[in-house]
Amino acid sequence: MTDTANHYLGGNFAPVHNEVTAFDLQVVGHIPSDLEGRYLRNGPNPISVPDASTHHWFIGNGMVHGVRLRGGKAEWYRNRWVRTDGVREELGERPRTDTVRPPNDVGPNTNVGGWAGTTWAMVEAGAPPVELTYDLDSVGVNAFYGTLPGAFSAHPKFDPVTRELHAMCYAWQDWLDHIQYVVVGADGRVTKTLDIPMNGMVMLHDMSLTRKYAVIYDLPVTLDPELAMAGRFPFRWNPAYEPRIGLLPRDGGVDDIVWCAIEPGYGYHPVNAYDAPDGSVVIDICRYERMFDHDLVGPFGDCLATLDRWTVDPKARRVRTERIDDRTMEFPRVAGSVSTQPHRYAYVAGVGEGYAPGPLYKHDVRAGTLTEHDYGRGRGTGEVDFVARPNATSEDDGWLLSYVFDATRNKSDLVILDALDLKEVGRVLLPQRVPFGFHGNWVGDRTVAPSV
Repeated sequence: MTDTANHYLGGNFAPVHNEVTAFDLQVVGHIPSDLEGRYLRNGPNPISVPDASTHHWFIGNGMVHGVRLRGGKAEWYRNRWVRTDGVREELGERPRTDTVRPPNDVGPNTNVGGWAGTTWAMVEAGAPPVELTYDLDSVGVNAFYGTLPGAFSAHPKFDPVTRELHAMCYAWQDWLDHIQYVVVGADGRVTKTLDIPMNGMVMLHDMSLTRKYAVIYDLPVTLDPELAMAGRFPFRWNPAYEPRIGLLPRDGGVDDIVWCAIEPGYGYHPVNAYDAPDGSVVIDICRYERMFDHDLVGPFGDCLATLDRWTVDPKARRVRTERIDDRTMEFPRVAGSVSTQPHRYAYVAGVGEGYAPGPLYKHDVRAGTLTEHDYGRGRGTGEVDFVARPNATSEDDGWLLSYVFDATRNKSDLVILDALDLKEVGRVLLPQRVPFGFHGNWVGDRTVAPSV
């Protein structure tokens, strides 16, 4: 389906219509033998669109794309819709009777990853994760084995020291006056929840985590009742809302949160955050001047994001904003080993005019330098994932994996770059295109074992 009246239904934003399974994929270059596992990516792929003029990119049915690598070969590619009762009904399948129906029947369409031996598809704003098999078929809703009391997030933050997941969760359908902080232990079971009162129902897309704090983004994109009543995506820019950043001590309560004023703006995706020696918190983030002000069907129509730095001062209760790079970009990642700690390198996807994905940027924020990888004419990528080499000797000693759309073939490739110099190592040619979507992760077979 392509509808040029809505940019998010045209070109490589348009959904694909078939679930495909393909084996023994062609490889150009080579696949490092240490890469043994699956590269997974989730994103919106609507089965049907009632009204293209009001359809919002964020509410398409979730579809997971995956490539399995082993022994220097690409063994398979699969793409599967994440099943909810509504998705099964639209596909003409029989409903399941042994699973819980998620509150948002669009289903998880935002992120996918491996955790506690299981593959999880996730979405923000209410629904718990859906468990997937190794081959990407939907098992059913898994509320962390019955320990999650309500909503979860598409952007949990992993602590490489404690091996926990931390998430700030919102559910606008059910919670109009608070959000919930959730911590999940290494066994995949919730160990802590904390209800946090808010001044309004904000679109809380992400959070940050440092060694001291869980960081809350209380920014001026809030619930619009008129949009919600009309059945549309219910959030828009609210210039009257006072934006702030909250620093919640990881072992503290609601009364311990330090709220710090910040200038208006919005950020979906922080690069990373860490505690500075002077007591401040440093956050690198892709920042927008505004969001959903005039463009109410997607994130890119009002403005594009730049790479900025927020320095949060808990003593002065203020946030200082600095520009790192004027280029427009989104979907940042760092090496998992430096999460919650000072980072040197950030890998960020360029976004150009007409929302076109562009090159990949490697920022050395310590040296203030930048390296760029151009994927070639008619080719562009979204988010990359960093995979460390075994026994890595530096923060950037590893590979970068992402799906790259090739407009000249109308298909996509899984491309592997060397993170040290951004040179291409190899690419896997896929049998169809992977629409521009949201988030994905490398899931090694030691994290989630293959099906027997």
